[in-house]
Amino acid sequence: MNYTYEIKNELYKSLGNLFYAVAICDGSVYLKEWDKVEEMVRKYWRKMDNSKDSNGTDLVDQIEIIFDWLLEYEKTSDECFEEFREFYEKNPQVFTKKVKSLIKKTSKAIANSLLKKNESEKKILKRIDLLLK
Repeated sequence: MNYTYEIKNELYKSLGNLFYAVAICDGSVYLKEWDKVEEMVRKYWRKMDNSKDSNGTDLVDQIEIIFDWLLEYEKTSDECFEEFREFYEKNPQVFTKKVKSLIKKTSKAIANSLLKKNESEKKILKRIDLLLK
């Protein structure tokens, strides 16, 4: 990704919001969902972008930092999804096919981290698919 530090930082913050929206959509965030976020960041997102901030921290860590912050401040799924949508609509150039594909893959992995998807999870995954077309 060849975007400015600020855009990348905001992208990963918005992804933290989106992935939290998927996890909280049924009213609770389960440990398996948090573990799946960490796994996906480690396995896929870090490989896609190894940019670092001025302290040498991977920018993609913003995904986990924001997700963790949201656990404490208990925003709703809709609020978090809307924050992601706003960033997406203001910065469509950042969302390449590869990024969109990885967003969908990560979102589905979070939703599937429990035994099966419930209706709330199916609904938000559909909203993500429609937005990222």
